[in-house]
Amino acid sequence: MALDADGPNAAYLDYNATAPLRPEALEATLSALRSVGNASSVHPAGRDAASRVGLARSQLAHLINCSPGEIIFTSGATEANNLALHAAYASGGVLVTTAVEHPAVLEAARAITADRPNTLVVLPVDGDGVLDLEPLVAACHERRVAIVSAMLANNETGVLTDLAPIIKIVRDVGALIHTDAAQFVGRLPLDLTALDVDLLSLSAHKFGGPQGIGALFVRRGTALPKRPLLVGGGQERGWRAGTLNVAGIAGLGAAAEAARLGLDDEAARSAELRDKLEAGLRSRLPECRINGARVPRLPGVASVTFPDVPADAVLAAMPEVAASDGSACAAGAPSPSHVLLAMGHNREEADSTVRFSLGYATTERDVEYAVDAAVRAVSEVRSIMAATAEA
Repeated sequence: MALDADGPNAAYLDYNATAPLRPEALEATLSALRSVGNASSVHPAGRDAASRVGLARSQLAHLINCSPGEIIFTSGATEANNLALHAAYASGGVLVTTAVEHPAVLEAARAITADRPNTLVVLPVDGDGVLDLEPLVAACHERRVAIVSAMLANNETGVLTDLAPIIKIVRDVGALIHTDAAQFVGRLPLDLTALDVDLLSLSAHKFGGPQGIGALFVRRGTALPKRPLLVGGGQERGWRAGTLNVAGIAGLGAAAEAARLGLDDEAARSAELRDKLEAGLRSRLPECRINGARVPRLPGVASVTFPDVPADAVLAAMPEVAASDGSACAAGAPSPSHVLLAMGHNREEADSTVRFSLGYATTERDVEYAVDAAVRAVSEVRSIMAATAEA
């Protein structure tokens, strides 16, 4: 997406941080903002607000193929992850997750289990970022497991998790299964009548909706005590108190509907553009490495390591391209990517990795521009480093 060919962001390739707001989502959000009414009120204005919420709930349910009644609106996937883990862990048992989860799961899991030592199990992955199932089997049979949380798609590498064998292992011991699907929803088809998870988290801004709104899917019949993080009124069936964010919810619904209608075509197009980006970089910088390239990935994500070239310096040398050096939620953190470290990279390699993420509005020109800019930036940084070393 060319935001401004003459401005600071000539090519936007940071969809994993946040996708540009879809026109349909903007229209729905503005329409709701121009209206007035609390969705819990019974007068006409309140019923109008409730109608907008109901429509959005149905639109999202249609995208992920579930019942509208199984959707709880939250402020985003971070809140949804916390809500799911908090509720499941309250029933007792061990919390199991993976070493490559988003901080919204890993840090939440650490905080939730802090007062009960040895009740958190973090599972390793291999060099491609794929979960090792043997430690999961061991964890599930050594102690009673309350919940296993494994993300559908990694936010840094795009590596996809095959949840089917994980679900089977978890079901055999009677535990709950949760997945952080923030990067997956709206990018690849998702059928929750076929994917037998109990809980699923998502954020609207990852597929073109507004920031600050998301949802938690709770499968009907799931044996889960309600442990709301926010208490007060009885909104969202007692799961989350507070006046509903009607404008945000309306934008989420419109984005979900737009994503659903173009899903297959956009997935194929994003994969083609991602492959072109990687091919362009490898042909001109043959020493660069693509992380997770040997396993299934999201169609629009390229995690590229430029050996011995700090990623922050590369990004600074190409300010016209919006990319990142890891999770946007960990920006400014002094430590290297925990995802890449878990995959066996050393700190220098992790610190030399740039994430390019594409989406519904990315163009071929954006990709060509980004390749040229990255090649130029890497060359400039290397020249500066060489000159500094000689001085």
